Amino acid sequence: MSQTGERPLTTDIKLAYAVPAFALAVVGIPVYVYIPKFYTDVIGIDMAAMGTLLFGVRLFDAITDPAIGSFSDATRTRWGRRRPFIFFGALLLALAIILLFVPPDTTADSVTVWFGVFIYLLFLFWTIVTVPYESLGPEITHDYHQRTSLFGLRDGFLIAGTLAAAASPAIIEAFLGLENGPDDQRRKFLWMAGIYAPLVVLTCWWCVFRLREKPSPASQPRVFDSISLKGVLRNRPFLVLVGAYTISAVGNNLPATLILFYVQYVLRSSHADFFLMLYFVTGILMLPFWISLSKRIGKKYAWVVAMALNTGAFTGVFFLGAGDEVAYGLLVALSGIGFGATLALPSSIQADVIDYDELLTGRRREGLYIGMWSVSKKFAAAAGVGIGLWVLGAVGYTPNVEQSERVLLTLRALYALVPSICNIAGILIVMAYPINDSLHGRIHDAIQQRRGGRRVIDPLTGCALRPFSPSNTERYTDFNGQAINGSVKTGKLQTVGDVRATERIKYTEMTPGFCSCSRRIIGCNLVGCGR
Repeated sequence: MSQTGERPLTTDIKLAYAVPAFALAVVGIPVYVYIPKFYTDVIGIDMAAMGTLLFGVRLFDAITDPAIGSFSDATRTRWGRRRPFIFFGALLLALAIILLFVPPDTTADSVTVWFGVFIYLLFLFWTIVTVPYESLGPEITHDYHQRTSLFGLRDGFLIAGTLAAAASPAIIEAFLGLENGPDDQRRKFLWMAGIYAPLVVLTCWWCVFRLREKPSPASQPRVFDSISLKGVLRNRPFLVLVGAYTISAVGNNLPATLILFYVQYVLRSSHADFFLMLYFVTGILMLPFWISLSKRIGKKYAWVVAMALNTGAFTGVFFLGAGDEVAYGLLVALSGIGFGATLALPSSIQADVIDYDELLTGRRREGLYIGMWSVSKKFAAAAGVGIGLWVLGAVGYTPNVEQSERVLLTLRALYALVPSICNIAGILIVMAYPINDSLHGRIHDAIQQRRGGRRVIDPLTGCALRPFSPSNTERYTDFNGQAINGSVKTGKLQTVGDVRATERIKYTEMTPGFCSCSRRIIGCNLVGCGR
C-alpha cells in the first residue's frame, strides 16, 4: 500500500494511460512543423493568410482548453467524466487529420478556406481528447511518488512520439522513393494521415477500455466562468508552479525554434537532425534517474537540479563558434539529461496542486487546471517562436546568406543566454513552492477527514476548515478497484475518527466570505472556514 492507502499501479494500467501520448505527439509535430510548409509551398496558400489563421487558432485554444476541461469536470455519465471525451474525440480527431492532410486539388482561395476550417476543427478535437486525457492522470493515483512514475512513463512515450514524428516524413520518402514534387508531397501526407489517424484511435481506445474512472463527486464543479477562475487564482501553490513553469518554458522553446538557425549559421554544420536525436534520446534514457532522484530529494528539488543542469549547459553553448560540433554535441547531451525531468516533474507536481484545490473546495477540478496548464504551455511555445523570429528579423536576418556579426551575436544570445536567464528565474520562483511528500500526505488526510465530517486545519495556511457538506462525500477507489482507506459514502457516513456510522451530519453551506482565523477571502459556497 502507498501513503494514500492505494495499491501500486499495475504495469498494464500505466501503459494504457501512457501510450496515447506517443500517438498524440506523432500527430503534433507534423501539424506544427510540416503542415504549414506543405500548404504554403505545395498547395499554394498565401503566407500572410497562413500566419493569420495559425495566430487565430492559438487564441482559439486559449478559450477552448479551459472551457473543455471545466466542462469535462462537470460531466456525469455512467462511463465517467473523461473517457467519453477521449472515445468520441479520438474519432473526430482522426477524421480531421485525414481531411487536413489530404486537401482537394482546387483553387488557392478554396483551399485556404479548407485549411482554415479543418485546422480549427483539428485543434478543437485535439483539445477534446488531450485535456480530458491529461486530466485523467491525476485521478489514476493520489500517491505522491506513483504520480511521478506514471507521468514519467507518459512523457517518455511523448518524447518517443516526437522522435518518430520528426523521422517519419523522411522514412516515408525513402520507403516510397518520393521526390520533392507536388504530387509526391501529396502522396507523403496521404501516407502520414493513413498511419497517424488509426494510431490515435487505437491508442486512445485502449486507454478508454482499460482504465476505469472512480465514481464522480455528487457536487458538480462549475462550468468555466469567472467564479471558477477566481478560485484557481487563489490557489497559491498553483500560481507558483505555473509561474515558474511558464517562464522556464518560454526560454526552453527558444532553442527549439532556433536550433536549425544556430547549427547552420553559428556552427556551420549540417548535422542538426543528429543533435536533435541526441537530445531526445538522452532525455528518454535519463527519465528513470529523475524519477528515482525525486523519491530521494523531492519533486521540487529534482526539478531545480534539472533546470540548473540545463542552464549550465546552455550557458556554455553561447561561447561556441564555427566547427565546434564535438563541444556542442557534449553540451546538447548534458542538457538532454535534464530534458525528461522538465516534462514529467512539473506534471506530477501539478497533480498535487489539484489535490490541494480539492481540500479547499471539495471538488475534483482536474479538467479546469489541465486546461489552464495547457494555455500556459501553448503561450510559452507561441512566445518562444514569436520572440525568436521577431528579434532575428529586427536585427537584419536574411535567409540563406552570410549573416552579419550582429545577427550571429543576437542568435547566440537568444539560443543560449535567454533560456538560461529564464531557467534561473524559474528556479527562484519554484523555491517558493510549498508542497512536499509529507505535506501532501497531510493534505490527503485532511481531505478524507473533511469528507468524514471533521473540522481540519489547512496544512499550508493554518486556517480552520469546516467539514464538507454531506452531498460532497463519495467513496474513493483506486484504478485497481481497491477501496482507499478513510473513504466515506454519501449520506450516512462510515466511521471516521469520532463520527459514528449511524449518524447523519448536517452542515449549513457557506457563502463566500472571510476566513475567521486569517481574514482571507474564500470563494467556495460549499465549504466554510472558522475556528
